[in-house]
Amino acid sequence: MLREVWPFVDAHRRAGRPVTLARLVGRDGPGSRPLGATMAVAADGTWRGSLSGGCVEGIVLDAARAVLAGAAPHVTAVSPGDDLLPWEDAPACAGELRVLITPAPPEPVHSAITTALADDRPLTVRVGLRPPHRWSTAPTVGQLTDVGPAFTEELTGRPRLLLVGATDLAAVLATLAGTLHRPVVVLDPRPGHVACGAFPGNADVVRAWPDEWIARHPLGVRDAVVTLSHDPRIDDRALRAALAGPAGYVAALGSRATHAQRLRRLADAPGLDRLTGPAGLDLGGASLAESALSILAELVAVDNGRCGRRLRDGDLPVRATTAAAHT
Repeated sequence: MLREVWPFVDAHRRAGRPVTLARLVGRDGPGSRPLGATMAVAADGTWRGSLSGGCVEGIVLDAARAVLAGAAPHVTAVSPGDDLLPWEDAPACAGELRVLITPAPPEPVHSAITTALADDRPLTVRVGLRPPHRWSTAPTVGQLTDVGPAFTEELTGRPRLLLVGATDLAAVLATLAGTLHRPVVVLDPRPGHVACGAFPGNADVVRAWPDEWIARHPLGVRDAVVTLSHDPRIDDRALRAALAGPAGYVAALGSRATHAQRLRRLADAPGLDRLTGPAGLDLGGASLAESALSILAELVAVDNGRCGRRLRDGDLPVRATTAAAHT
C-alpha cells in the first residue's frame, strides 16, 4: 500500500532522485500480500516494500529498474516460481500476479498524497491501467472524473491509540505502535510524568485528565484506549469516558485481582462488558517489550475480528482483511 512506502518515495523525491512504483493490481490465486501492495524502487538502487513476501520481488525489481532506465510504464504478469529451475517445486502461492510498473506520481498528486497522509485526511488515489497511466486524486471514489480501466486506493485516516499514563510501558508501546501506523496520544495529568522525555517522536504527550481530553476529541470505532497509570483516579476516568463511546478496543493493565477491583468500582459504567482486562494476549512475557507486544497483539486481533490463537490451531485465512483498493 502507498502508506507503507510513501516516506521512502517522498524522501527520494525531495533529494531529486526518480522513483518507480510496482503495484499489485490483480491476482489469480492465493497470495501473501493484498491488492495494492507496493514496491518503491529508487534510482540509487535502494527499494522498499513487497508484492508477494519474497517470491517475485527479484523479477519485479528488474522490471522497475528498466522503467527507471527509460522503458515504458506497463502492466506485467509475473508468477511465483517463474525463475525456478525445472526440477524445483513451485511455491504454494503459485498464481499469476498482475503488476503495474510506473514512475511515482508527479505533482500535484505527490503533494496531495503527502498532505493526506500527514494530516490523516481521506483521499482516493487513481492510476490508469492503460497508457499514459495517468494519476489523479479526489476526496472520495465518487468524485473521481477520469474514465477507463484503473486501480484506485482509498487512503483513510489512521485509528488512534490513546495511552493513559505516561509510564515506561507506555513509552515502549508508543515505539512499537509506530510500526502499526497508529497515531499515539499519551495522556497524563501529572506534570512530572509528561516531562519524563522517554517518548518517541511519533507520540503526542499531553498533560490532561483523560476524560476531559476524550470529551474534546471524540473517539471513533477504530480507535483504541489502554490505561496504564495504575492510579484508579486517572484510569477509571479514562475507562468511563472510553466505554461510553464507540472505541473498538478499551483495555486496562493490571493483575486479575486488580481488574476484579476495577470491575467493582465501575459496576455502573455503561459499556463495561466491552472492557478488556487484564490487557493483552497470554504470551507469558515479563519484560516491558514483551508486555507491549502482548497488548498490541491483542489490539490487532480485535481489530481484525480474531481471537489471537496460534495460526496452526485454526483454519481461517491467514490474512483477515483486504486492502481498501480495487480495479
